[in-house]
Amino acid sequence: MRRAIHFIYKSVVIAIVTLVAPLAWAQLDQTEHPTDDSTIVYSADYFADFQPVSASDMISRIPGIGLAMRRGGGGGRGLGSGEGEILINGQRTTGKGNTAQSLLSRISADQVDYIEIIRGTSENLDIRGAGQVVNVVLLDTPSRSSTSLEISAVHLRDGTVDPGGQLSFSGQTGNFNYLLHVEADPRYSNRLSKEVSYNPDFSLRDIRRDESTRDQTDFQTSMNLGYTFEKSVIQLNALYETSNPPSDLDRTIHDFENNTTTRQREDNETDRNNWEIGGDYEYAFTTGGKYRFLFIVNDREFESTRHRYDVFTDSENKNLFLANSGRDRERIARTSYTWNLDNSQGVELGMEVAQTIRDSNLRLGLDISGTPSPDFGDLVPVSVSNSGSAVEELRYEAFAVHNWQINSRMSLESSLVYETSTIEQSGDVSNKRDFDFVRPKLDYRFNITPSLQLRAGVEKRVSQLSFSDFSASVDNSDEDQNVQAGNPGIAQEQSWRYELNLELRLPNDIGVVNSQFYYRDIEDVIDRIDVSPSPDDLQSARGNIGDGNRYGLNLDVSARLGMLGLPNALLTTGVGLRDSEVIDPFLGIKRRMRNNGRWSARMSFRHDVTNLGLSYGFFYSANSNGGSGRKEIDIIDIEERKNQPNLSAFVEMKTFGDITIRLSARNIRESEFCRTRTRFLGATVAGIVEEIEDFCSGTGRELSLRMRTTF
Repeated sequence: MRRAIHFIYKSVVIAIVTLVAPLAWAQLDQTEHPTDDSTIVYSADYFADFQPVSASDMISRIPGIGLAMRRGGGGGRGLGSGEGEILINGQRTTGKGNTAQSLLSRISADQVDYIEIIRGTSENLDIRGAGQVVNVVLLDTPSRSSTSLEISAVHLRDGTVDPGGQLSFSGQTGNFNYLLHVEADPRYSNRLSKEVSYNPDFSLRDIRRDESTRDQTDFQTSMNLGYTFEKSVIQLNALYETSNPPSDLDRTIHDFENNTTTRQREDNETDRNNWEIGGDYEYAFTTGGKYRFLFIVNDREFESTRHRYDVFTDSENKNLFLANSGRDRERIARTSYTWNLDNSQGVELGMEVAQTIRDSNLRLGLDISGTPSPDFGDLVPVSVSNSGSAVEELRYEAFAVHNWQINSRMSLESSLVYETSTIEQSGDVSNKRDFDFVRPKLDYRFNITPSLQLRAGVEKRVSQLSFSDFSASVDNSDEDQNVQAGNPGIAQEQSWRYELNLELRLPNDIGVVNSQFYYRDIEDVIDRIDVSPSPDDLQSARGNIGDGNRYGLNLDVSARLGMLGLPNALLTTGVGLRDSEVIDPFLGIKRRMRNNGRWSARMSFRHDVTNLGLSYGFFYSANSNGGSGRKEIDIIDIEERKNQPNLSAFVEMKTFGDITIRLSARNIRESEFCRTRTRFLGATVAGIVEEIEDFCSGTGRELSLRMRTTF
């Protein structure tokens, strides 16, 4: 079956390349008269036959749009230089939860004037990246308003029907524009898991079967407000989210060595709340300069409690209490001034200040001898090292960006960032460290022809640390190991990133062909390290294991299939080939980096039958298995993850006037997450196998029905 799928996939790719290659060479053979405008514009009329409901529907019809939407930089380090891929009316949305991409499904299609794909660089852009920028421009009218409504129902494997919906109200009154949104997102989950354990001689040890249910609905409300003055623009964004899903689990354990069957159950609680406020102000001087100020303030609180019981015929006994709570806060401000040196050069100078704080606490109670405590689920408290802490980072960043339009076909953007920060941890562990980084970047673009563009980039990047790594945390993936140790000494991962892209836009909007080669030279790679307090108490935590590298090649084709008799059909396919190298800290061997399989493949198809108001399509993805790239080596075990291909499909139709009905199916193949874990007696390096576990888990097929309308 797998060979057949790969053969079909390879055949489709070859067919597409065969079709587009003559068109590509034809473009290269033409006499070109390039201009300095490398922006592609899609007016609202372009999408009229598709009868879109939202801006997201419009974007999905653009060939190659996935390349632009997928090339975001991000990284989560403050506001940064705004590396991303989406603008609304030429402005970035200053938010981390309330992002521009999340707004696309909330903006009704009748509010959109045109959509731009910006392939060049400019000091006037609010965001920058190594790829393209999508700019959604709304109608500029004295008065407009629109209301979008969506009602949904999701059918899960256990027969549950989980309802949801969202309502958006957007418009403009004079110079004031607004978007208000409320949403109930159904996230119910029913998961079946099975783990088969073997002794070193592969004799059967035990079988565990779990069924877990999480009754979750995420509630969200957000607003985006903007006002345009004569020379300035001000925007304000706000978001609030809450979720408190209860979950339960039933487990059956068949012990073949002792010929016994036992049962366990879990009763778990989770509570999450998150709010965010962001905004920006822009003022244009009569001299041509531009001043910008942006800020974000957010706050997230979470608390989860796990209760596990041994279940008997007429009673039950609690054997585990595990509570994890915390609070994450960010306060970020960024200011800059941009001006033109001449007609071909522009400069931006600025500064960013960011404060990030995480408070965390972990409590563990077990059914052992001692004095029970009501704060530990009426079990005996167990001391966990580094279980309560507060981590704070205060970071200052000064930056300079230079844009140079070398000629009508070439542009170069260069930037230099100097960053200094202090990270301080208090609580069970006290530690304070200072960091300084210099981060240069070059982004070169050459329009070989108006349709063929070469992009080359070099950048020094510093990763954003996850403050949850600094202290002890819950281990939800291992029943034999309730908590994972923290590491107060973890440092940022640094990398030099090299990229080379060649993109061809085929004539008459037929499609896009793109190739990307990348290389990452990484310092202080973050992975698992040994933090054992003694040889008899082996523990690991996330930390820095040394230097490594990643490299790979991505090939993407997005093409319309009109030449095959399928007008308005769009096929997008891509293949990623990659490899990496690092020295494992436990075994001292050279291996691939964590989560770095050798290849990945994806394919999506969409066909709009415009005369019927009908659309249908599918998405398929697959990843490599085997090889050290799928292995996770730890101090006492080795895990190998096994991916299964995933397939989803949809059919959508405009009916009952302006109501669009969409039926979709996710995980049609009922793919599961699987892993093989080899446990060792003592340290992994000793090589003495204790147990081998084969584990698979999945939520099954999911069907959803959505009805959307705009009025």
